[in-house]
Amino acid sequence: MMEEEELEFVEELEAVLQLTPEVQLAIEQVFPSQDPLDRADFNAVEYINTLFPTEQALEEAQKAIQQLFGKIKDIKDKAEKSEQMVKEITRDIKQLDHAKRHLTTSITTLNHLHMLAGGVDSLEAMTRRRQYGEVANLLQGVMNVLEHFHKYMGIPQIRQLSERVKAAQTELGQQILADFEEAFPSQGTKRPGGPSNVLRDACLVANILDPRIKQEIIKKFIKQHLSEYLVLFQENQDVAWLDKIDRRYAWIKRQLVDYEEKYGRMFPREWCMAERIAVEFCHVTRAELAKIMRTRAKEIEVKLLLFAIQRTTNFEGFLAKRFSGCTLTDGTLKKLESPPPSTNPFLEDEPTPEMEELATEKGDLDQPKKPKAPDNPFHGIVSKCFEPHLYVYIESQDKNLGELIDRFVADFKAQGPPKPNTDEGGAVLPSCADLFVYYKKCMVQCSQLSTGEPMIALTTIFQKYLREYAWKILSGNLPKTTTSSGGLTISSLLKEKEGSEVAKFTLEELCLICNILSTAEYCLATTQQLEEKLKEKVDVSLIEQINLTGEMDTFSTVISSSIQLLVQDLDAACDPALTAMSKMQWQNVEHVGDQSPYVTSVILHIKQNVPIIRDNLASTRKYFTQFCVKFANSFIPKFITHLFKCKPISMVGAEQLLLDTHSLKMVLLDLPSIGSQVVRKAPASYTKIVVKGMTRAEMILKVVMAPHEPLVVFVDNYIKLLTDCNAETFQKILDMKGLKRSEQSSMLELLRQRLPAPPSGAESSGSLSLTAPTPEQESSRIRKLEKLIKKRL
Repeated sequence: MMEEEELEFVEELEAVLQLTPEVQLAIEQVFPSQDPLDRADFNAVEYINTLFPTEQALEEAQKAIQQLFGKIKDIKDKAEKSEQMVKEITRDIKQLDHAKRHLTTSITTLNHLHMLAGGVDSLEAMTRRRQYGEVANLLQGVMNVLEHFHKYMGIPQIRQLSERVKAAQTELGQQILADFEEAFPSQGTKRPGGPSNVLRDACLVANILDPRIKQEIIKKFIKQHLSEYLVLFQENQDVAWLDKIDRRYAWIKRQLVDYEEKYGRMFPREWCMAERIAVEFCHVTRAELAKIMRTRAKEIEVKLLLFAIQRTTNFEGFLAKRFSGCTLTDGTLKKLESPPPSTNPFLEDEPTPEMEELATEKGDLDQPKKPKAPDNPFHGIVSKCFEPHLYVYIESQDKNLGELIDRFVADFKAQGPPKPNTDEGGAVLPSCADLFVYYKKCMVQCSQLSTGEPMIALTTIFQKYLREYAWKILSGNLPKTTTSSGGLTISSLLKEKEGSEVAKFTLEELCLICNILSTAEYCLATTQQLEEKLKEKVDVSLIEQINLTGEMDTFSTVISSSIQLLVQDLDAACDPALTAMSKMQWQNVEHVGDQSPYVTSVILHIKQNVPIIRDNLASTRKYFTQFCVKFANSFIPKFITHLFKCKPISMVGAEQLLLDTHSLKMVLLDLPSIGSQVVRKAPASYTKIVVKGMTRAEMILKVVMAPHEPLVVFVDNYIKLLTDCNAETFQKILDMKGLKRSEQSSMLELLRQRLPAPPSGAESSGSLSLTAPTPEQESSRIRKLEKLIKKRL
């Protein structure tokens, strides 16, 4: 049964593994093989029977396998014996290697010990004989050899040698310090004729000894070198005061030359002794100057202070050219990062006239100009002491700027308003340029003195006098709108009183207003540049304290006031013509002719004023555009208000008014370029205002001209023509048509019925728009606006 199942399984397996002749051929071509196992008709039973045809053949194969295993075991045993033999041979070789290594180490150690013992003896002998040149070479070698014995310090003899080396080093240090003390005594100012070779070699030994020995030598030498300076420039000496500060720097220059000649070769170059002397001189000088300035603070004047600072910064520049600053360890002195290159055209760093004058005073030509602080590691090493006294400079600038503003006021009064400008382009008041040139000089000067709190104090002074300039020179000289009022009032700029006589500005006054506007615009732009430059000059931590927004707002207010004055003047000049229009008997007009006289009068005033204003504001076109926009926004509503006063109006009268309105519309559209040889297209924003306002006036007149019967057609025509239609405007139109109140009531009721329903929430606001404010409400509103604008000014 089992055999049958196995046969079935083999048949199934053969069926599965049976390949097509084509596939089998392709495999044979790709992988040719003579191995019977790779044949397609391979039969395992036949193959085994071929190898083992009889049972005896099978037994022989098993015996052959057993013999093979026996040979493999023999080979393994022999290999283990060979390995054991090699280990025995190499064990003896390793022992010989260890012995050789230990012997070599012992010999080397003995040699080092011999060298150490001999070196210590020689070192002690040379130390006693002060043979520092030989000691410098020997000491370094002994210390190098001694490093090999660190792990043998438990051996008494080794420890004893180490202690002798330390004792020799201590003795050398004390002996060298004593030699320097003898050569450069702390007491007295007498100095030896020159350096000795002994001391030069002693410095080489000090390089190897404890660093404190080197520091002590440097300290004593510099102290002795500057002892004369402390005596000559004591606080009670006349040469110690600021006016003779040059003598301090001349003294140290001589000392540096003297050092190089006498002691330049005595000290190793890496000690940088000349720079150390100069740095210590700076520290001493800064302390001495700070002390004497505290004592005699009342004697410090601004010119004296600037002189001392300039001489000091020149000296710091001299140090930067001669030395690298590698010995500076004072944490208060650090190199600042260079600021990014500025594209601001307002200022470029230039020496001020005062600085140039002081720099050339007394013929001091050997001192270089002060380099920029970020490139000078010595910047502030002495001049820091002047910073607490810079209030003298700030107070001086406060006083100078106050006198400058007063002179501007006096000059303006003496010279009077500027002459009318015949050329295109507004004139900026000369005082404005003078003010900012002085600001430039002060800012550059102060930034050379300090970039800290004094710059903030100077900025406060700048703010103060920018506001004073705006008030006293600009706002204070704007022409007055009335002769009765004591000065410029806000109500005169806002209130419109019908029928009032307002004096028209003269040509000179119009030019003055334009010049003040141009000046304010220049001040606004330059103040913004000034703020940017101040932020570049001041320390990064103080940038947030630089803010001139309030001053820029002040100049913006002057600009707005100037534009409003120009608008009010032209507006007031047109008032009589509009009043005449409203008083004409329009119901008696019999025929339509040319434009009415009042239109001619309005056009005349426009042609008189606008070209003057445009020519004087040529450099500030955007503000001329603002003037045109504000005039249109003021004149058009006033024209419509007077238009409603023209009642009753006949059909012919309405036609004449429509013709007049169209004439005014064309003049207003052409207003920006009226009277100009160069015709420019009016700004789109202005054109939109004129078209919208004057079209409304034309639509009102067209409704007036339309027959009021039938009522429904008339009301629908009104709603169609006027997009902002309401009952109040409709009633004014009915008054213009001359309809009686009894007739108007039914028409108003019909209008309310046919008006589209207002959006949700808009009904209450719409009803409010139909009610005119009371005189008390209008007065209160004007007072609030007046207070607001006064606060801005």
